[in-house]
Amino acid sequence: MLLESPQVEGDHFYMTYYNSDGLPSSMCGNGGRCIARFAKDLGFKDVILKFHAIDGPHWAKVCDNSVELAMTSVLAIEQQFGGYFVDTGSPHHVEWSTHDKNFRDKARAKRNEYGKEGVNVNHLEYKDEVLHIRTFERGVEDETLACGTGAVASAMVAVSQGKTTSPVTLQALGGQLTVSFDGTGPFKNVILQGPAVFVFNGTIDL
Repeated sequence: MLLESPQVEGDHFYMTYYNSDGLPSSMCGNGGRCIARFAKDLGFKDVILKFHAIDGPHWAKVCDNSVELAMTSVLAIEQQFGGYFVDTGSPHHVEWSTHDKNFRDKARAKRNEYGKEGVNVNHLEYKDEVLHIRTFERGVEDETLACGTGAVASAMVAVSQGKTTSPVTLQALGGQLTVSFDGTGPFKNVILQGPAVFVFNGTIDL
């Protein structure tokens, strides 16, 4: 992830994101929250930080170790391949499924049903009155501990089906994320919130 000079007047910076396959990626929600935290650590003083990413404009608000990130609006959810397709800045397939040891194999097969470019695949499960999410990300080509755009897509599916109401808290392997928005399709005023904590720094000689 690169924090670059702003490309739009009034912005604080521009966010560029590369996946682990070395290629430029679509929007990363948790990455957007982390880069806002990083910008604050670099000395940006404004309460609201504005930036553009590959999917358009965003703003972020850093409060202690929590970051709120404004996400792109979503027009609608589509039924696809036994689940639901939602584009939240990154393309996602969402389906209700019991979480089991075969998740990676199932998700990889579903990812490929969408063609060469593929999608990220999310499995949702209600367990002990908690909404649990597991995500397989294209580009990484494996399960990841948490996916912000996937959490947003999954929250929209859950609300649209009357399973819960906004704000929605989701439990990922890496921790909790909260998603809020207005509407049940189109979805507007979309906010992704969760922790972003400084861990370490380093330097690379080029």
